[in-house]
Amino acid sequence: MSDNPIQQLRMIKHRITSFMMVYKFALSEIETRIEILREEFQLLHDYNPIEHTKSRLKTPESIMKKLLRKGGARSLTDIREQIRDIAGIRITCSFISDIYKISELLQNQSDLRTIAVKDYIANPKPNGYRSLHLLMAVPVFLSDREELVYAEIQIRTIAMDFWASLEHKIFYKYNQSVPQHLLQELKEAADSAYALDEKMERLHTEIEEIKVNDYTDEDREFDVLIGDHSLRVPANLLKLIQQEDRGE
Repeated sequence: MSDNPIQQLRMIKHRITSFMMVYKFALSEIETRIEILREEFQLLHDYNPIEHTKSRLKTPESIMKKLLRKGGARSLTDIREQIRDIAGIRITCSFISDIYKISELLQNQSDLRTIAVKDYIANPKPNGYRSLHLLMAVPVFLSDREELVYAEIQIRTIAMDFWASLEHKIFYKYNQSVPQHLLQELKEAADSAYALDEKMERLHTEIEEIKVNDYTDEDREFDVLIGDHSLRVPANLLKLIQQEDRGE
């Protein structure tokens, strides 16, 4: 390294920027894929399982605090391997079944490598926390190389997300030392939120069954909406597709 202090700072800044930017690009890559899934579901199924998404990058300060808790590191490569949630994205869904559907779709994308799956819905944490966590390696294509970048994806329902947000605020207020009776009430609130999720799932399933049973021949004529364009489907195209489906 150069003996010039200014040059040294420039080199350090360049290395940190290079280290952090690939995580930003990995988040952009995942967000694009999620947006495609969202639009595909809306266009083909008239239903959007993804309510919203939120991404975040750990700050260098946060990375170092977590690294110290894990025993430290000797290089940026060590940091990359030890801290695998520098890039994180949270997907909030309407129903529990949506969580597993989105998880399956992401894991089935051939160039995303699933490193680990932690199902805190089937096996909630002792405090009541529920969510599905995916650790994935995301390909990032740069001007001179390709890198596989770790990213953590958390998928949960609106109720699970609401509970987790309040639990975090309470722990922050009490500086991690939450009274025992509040811990118990938080656990009970988590169980109640999950019971609500299960009830809404049942209602959703019943409504979908009613919609299928109410389908009539009059529903066969329709418009399709592609972006901002409403396209009328002519009867002869419908007939052609039906013949194709029957193998005629």
